[in-house]
Amino acid sequence: MGSKRDLRSFNTTGVCNPDQHYMVNLQQRLEEIKILVDEGKYFTINRARQFGKTTLLQALGNYLNDDYFVVSMDFQMQMSNAKFKTENSFALAFAKAFVNSFQVNPNSSKPDNRKAVKSFAESYQTDPESYELVELFQALSLLCSEMPEKLVLLIDEVDSATNNQVFLDFLAQLRGYYINRARFATFQSVVLAGVCDIKNLKRKMRPEDEHKDNSPWNIAADFDIDMSFCAGQIENMLKDYEADHETGMNTEPIAQEIYDYTGGYPYLVSRMCQILEKQYQKEARKDAWTHAGVLDAVRSLVTETNSLFDDMAKKLKDYPELRNMLYDILFCGKSIPYNLGTELVSVGTMFGFLKDDAGQVAISNRIFEIWFYNLFIAEEAIDSKTYDAGQRNKNQFIREDGLDVELILKKFVQHFAEVYGNSSDAFVEENGRKLFLLYIRPLINGTGNYYIESRTRSMGRTDLIIDYLGKQYIIEMKIWHGDEYNMRGEQQLIGYLNDYQLKKGYMLSFNFNRNKCPGVRELHFKNHSIIEAVV
Repeated sequence: MGSKRDLRSFNTTGVCNPDQHYMVNLQQRLEEIKILVDEGKYFTINRARQFGKTTLLQALGNYLNDDYFVVSMDFQMQMSNAKFKTENSFALAFAKAFVNSFQVNPNSSKPDNRKAVKSFAESYQTDPESYELVELFQALSLLCSEMPEKLVLLIDEVDSATNNQVFLDFLAQLRGYYINRARFATFQSVVLAGVCDIKNLKRKMRPEDEHKDNSPWNIAADFDIDMSFCAGQIENMLKDYEADHETGMNTEPIAQEIYDYTGGYPYLVSRMCQILEKQYQKEARKDAWTHAGVLDAVRSLVTETNSLFDDMAKKLKDYPELRNMLYDILFCGKSIPYNLGTELVSVGTMFGFLKDDAGQVAISNRIFEIWFYNLFIAEEAIDSKTYDAGQRNKNQFIREDGLDVELILKKFVQHFAEVYGNSSDAFVEENGRKLFLLYIRPLINGTGNYYIESRTRSMGRTDLIIDYLGKQYIIEMKIWHGDEYNMRGEQQLIGYLNDYQLKKGYMLSFNFNRNKCPGVRELHFKNHSIIEAVV
């Protein structure tokens, strides 16, 4: 029979517990948050779906309980939509949920604490019909004054309050008591957690222009603590796993690869590890925790259906302008300054889709980028001659040891000339990259993946990385701007090949020069060769 440690696993559903799950150590994060609590700050932890907010909030409650009395609430579990319809229904429901949450605190059985919460419960039991926010906060203030410890209030899933005016009024009461804390007893700290920040909640609840800049939560401190996992944190988690299972993995490069694909997004990290663990345990793959295993795990992850991807698809339907912006970034190389004052950038960041990359908007991680590409290309493939051509020719390009990329480029140049040779320059510039991605998609479907290297994304140059059967191929796609520019592109590609320790690279140029010579040629350098295709 295995030990308790042997029974641990990677977790992507519900709260993570270090006794049951392999997880990143949260100690430093908790220490940083406690500084805010010690300073009496009110703040919001708003991060994307499945970013570890609930796990962090529960760990925070346990961590703070030695110095404070923590009341942890969950609006999704404890407050139905009907409770937000009137001030009276909300105040009563909140008070009852507060008492229930109070009583599960280990310190609630102390005589002084028991007496204080009993007095609070009587406040809504005496005359429930007239119990509203004013009465609720008067009772909460009295409770705070009678408690021997300072109270900290944690509320998870505040998104459940979206589109409810009564929640804005609740925030206004919290704000009022915070401002007047010198006269009225109140919470030491209030922490709200959810996907939406209060500014975005307000935007949805009160769309009239005159209310947009009048937030009742403007007393909240900034919460800029990084909740993503760095490569070092992932490695420590893998070392913990390796100590139990002795797979023989080299934890440092595997952790770095997982980070490179996920950007440290907690759910994606854990899901990748779950897939790798399944490969090792159930499928008995000795190479599971290797580079090849990671590539297979990525392929499996981006093609599965899970709650995170379902939510992402829903967000794209709910925010069509955001969808269009993502499309332009991916297929047109559109450069957009990263500014959270821009509503689409703010919303995309809030959902975890976007990040700041040297002042420009970028997709937040490779997994999301691959998933977005797959989604958009699947939609376009239905009526695409280019996708059909790739589908017809794919068997020609597949070799036992990988892909014949040179032949792929030759066939694409031929197809492009036949179908799009008379198209306008503007059409080619806007659609060229998309057409090539449509062409290669059926070749690697179910076997490999591709993504765009963000640091080379621009209207002038884009490096496409193809992962196929454990091998990587780099194809630079660019717009032709003359021989000198082309030579610089060749040198840049060679530098990039060195980064990936590859000797051979590929270049696809979309040339608008009427004297161009379409076709494919091979260029030789000292230690590298480049197959260059021109359309």
